[in-house]
Amino acid sequence: MIIIKNLEEINKIRKSCQIVAKVIEELKFYIKEGLSTKDIELFIENLIEKMGGVPAFKGYKGYPASACISVNSQVVHGIPSDKFFIKEGDIVSVDVGVICDGFYGDGAYTYPVGKISEEAKKLMKVTKEALYEGIKKAKPGRRVGDISYAIQSHVETKGFSVVRAFVGHGIGRSLHEEPQIPNFGKEGTGPKLKRGMTLAIEPMVNAGTYEVVILPDGWTAVTKDGSLSAHYEHTIAITEDEPEILTKI
Repeated sequence: MIIIKNLEEINKIRKSCQIVAKVIEELKFYIKEGLSTKDIELFIENLIEKMGGVPAFKGYKGYPASACISVNSQVVHGIPSDKFFIKEGDIVSVDVGVICDGFYGDGAYTYPVGKISEEAKKLMKVTKEALYEGIKKAKPGRRVGDISYAIQSHVETKGFSVVRAFVGHGIGRSLHEEPQIPNFGKEGTGPKLKRGMTLAIEPMVNAGTYEVVILPDGWTAVTKDGSLSAHYEHTIAITEDEPEILTKI
């Protein structure tokens, strides 16, 4: 069931989303060569708690950390480790979730570390563009498939592939609500979009095949062919007119 939110509920989601947005912004200045992914997680956890939120991912379905940190060929759900160190040329995708006053916020961003390859630059640019192409379609009267198609068509015309094993989602009192929002699909299909819906739109894009495999830790998804992957995500609210990006400072 798709849950329509009233203004008070959207304001509470916005509060969680603003914590997510501030964390994502601070990470632009924090992530650098030599840090472990555990260092990054602890930085995120401290920031969230300092701003009055609770890390939403910690313990969620058994996930052991406060944020998902995925490097290079890792697509999503990378578990932070004090033995995994960031190096020059890496791209680091960080997925952040926050719960505050009973409502969730969710966002992701991919960060370059020092000088990265031209392929990595293009991949990040195209993935971010695809996110905004999808958001543009989040208007009353359109359908979920319009968002999915906009993301997929933008990515594939640039020579990359969208991950199909993971999807965006509704969000509110629960981290994952209906509807699911695939990053591939057909225009005019899927549930109709209505004012008051809150959605987490999150293209995951691979430089090679869209296929992924799950590592033995049961969480970390990596590209099947070892190619690079990027991930961007915003939580949005559908309004009477243009969608509002709640995870934007």
